[in-house]
Amino acid sequence: MDTRRLHLLLELSRLGSMRAVAETHRLTTSTVSQQIAALAKETGAQLIEPTGRRVRLTPAGRRLADHAVTILAAVDAARLDLDPHAEPVGTLRVGGFATGIRVSLLPVVAELAQTHTQVDVVISEYEPVEAFALLADDELDLALTYDYNLAPASPGAALEAVPLWSTPWGLGVPAPAADEDADVAAYADSPWIVNSRNTADEDAVRTLASLAGFTPRIAHQIDSLDLVEDLITAGYGVGLLPADRPTRSEVTVLPLADPKVVLTAYAVTRRGRSTWPPLRLVLDRLAAQRTELPTRSATGGESGVLA
Repeated sequence: MDTRRLHLLLELSRLGSMRAVAETHRLTTSTVSQQIAALAKETGAQLIEPTGRRVRLTPAGRRLADHAVTILAAVDAARLDLDPHAEPVGTLRVGGFATGIRVSLLPVVAELAQTHTQVDVVISEYEPVEAFALLADDELDLALTYDYNLAPASPGAALEAVPLWSTPWGLGVPAPAADEDADVAAYADSPWIVNSRNTADEDAVRTLASLAGFTPRIAHQIDSLDLVEDLITAGYGVGLLPADRPTRSEVTVLPLADPKVVLTAYAVTRRGRSTWPPLRLVLDRLAAQRTELPTRSATGGESGVLA
């Protein structure tokens, strides 16, 4: 079975049309069609069927596309594992959320600048959904992502995630406030602040509110934790904040219990790629770290983005 044809079938299942697959791989639509037909002959199964002026995968085609994820990952792993003891050399493309980059990645990059000068790390900031898509498209080698226990992420079958660290989050409200577990229901009439680039904390907020018996009014969408604090201080709403991150005196972070809200950071890669020496080098160092979440600087500078 030709793995190139398997890859085209997998792309057809993802992109939905022969033309899109052809454009992505700089082929003609006819070539893609011929390759899928050849794959059907190899497998002895009908893989596609017409639907209007387009085609769609048959049940057999969908099953083979599912198998293709594992097969292609195994082929990648075999190719990259031919010389697992090779010296790490090359450019590693990393994307992730700001706190994860700051806490987990930058110490590793600083170390590699001294110990492995032939490994070049290129860093971009992305929210998890963006990073998952870029990994799937092979535009990133490593993503640093996060989710909440109340809003678990779904990276997809082609990706694998390794947890790095976890930290509790609480409810940020205007000070003064009693230093006790938050009564979420008491803020049913308050405007709520969530992230503008990822739905994870909004999902967590909606779950908390549902358990407390109300639907939250989402009023503001903000990335920066400092700006979230500005809005809370000005009385424009309440929102989730890291429990262990020092805040200004005008903001109180109330503990959440029953349920707790816990953010977990992950290192995410494409299946079969983790044996590539530069990636393996960074993954091993990330796993060995004992990380601490950043705190506000003495100048009051921003310490992270709303994860």
